[in-house]
Amino acid sequence: MYIKKILVAIVLVGLVAGGILAYTVYDAFFTPNTKFNNDKAYVFIPTNSNINDVEVLLEPILEDISSFLSAAERKKYSVNVKAGKYALKKGMNNNEIIGVLRSGNTPVKVAFNNQETIADLAGRISKQIEADSLSLLSAFTDASFLKENGFNADTNLAMYIANSYEFFWNTSPEGFRNKMLKEYAKFWNENRLKKAKALNLTPIEVVSLAAIVHKETAKIDERPRVAGLYLNRIRKGMLLQADPTVIYALKKDQNNFGLVIKRVLYKDLEIDSPYNTYKYTGVPPGPITMPDISAIDAVLSSERHEYIYMVANVENFGYHKFARTAAQHNRNKVQYVRWINAKKINR
Repeated sequence: MYIKKILVAIVLVGLVAGGILAYTVYDAFFTPNTKFNNDKAYVFIPTNSNINDVEVLLEPILEDISSFLSAAERKKYSVNVKAGKYALKKGMNNNEIIGVLRSGNTPVKVAFNNQETIADLAGRISKQIEADSLSLLSAFTDASFLKENGFNADTNLAMYIANSYEFFWNTSPEGFRNKMLKEYAKFWNENRLKKAKALNLTPIEVVSLAAIVHKETAKIDERPRVAGLYLNRIRKGMLLQADPTVIYALKKDQNNFGLVIKRVLYKDLEIDSPYNTYKYTGVPPGPITMPDISAIDAVLSSERHEYIYMVANVENFGYHKFARTAAQHNRNKVQYVRWINAKKINR
């Protein structure tokens, strides 16, 4: 009888202990464990992080970091931390949190446009993904990669088509660059390649000409007309004589792309640079900026006309006056020169 009571007691103690253990496990896994007020909180886990790094990141937004660490240990997440951007929802329990951290790497939108140099692009991208600007710049300017894919130091900016794209936050510099090469190939579809061939231009030459069009006018509706003008000059073997290329040549010569030049002077036209379209015929060796898609398509679908001259229209700012002859152009130019002198814009 005594032994029976002991066995019953042992069983009861076991049941109580098992219940406590079960409750503890349940509590660790299935009790809500967030303390932020927003619907979501985003966690950015850097590459090569360990569970201690994750603890530091999660402690401010979890009610009980100890229960999370216990659950992470049981589910072996603590030895399999993955880098990325993760969205935690308000009221999630540890089991759900670990599930997200295991397989819920959330893409980020990466957007860029109007970058004047490849270094500017690297800086812009570094603000949107984990990679720093120096490692991105190294990947973007890798000579072997450029040569293998038909680019060089002058043309590498042409590979990056201004738009917004989805990337994982922890994408490597090489991974970013390689995906952009695929996007470039996708952009240059059969239709665009056919149009470029009809113009007797390569895709890179189209982008380089589009960069001039982009700089010449911010008015999207005017870009096909401006593009048509430059294509007319190319067909006639004329110099493009585009002021933005001179400005770019001056900046490149001084290695100062922050230089502000509002007025191109006659002495500037003498700079000996392949980007100076007052000295060298044809399209420059590479783009002077990253053109919008609208500027690229403006070249590919340019307006057909006979204009070969243009000057800023001071009666309709942002637009230009176009002319077929030098005499017409000089009459248009008088008004512009008078206006710019009145504004005392000397540089």
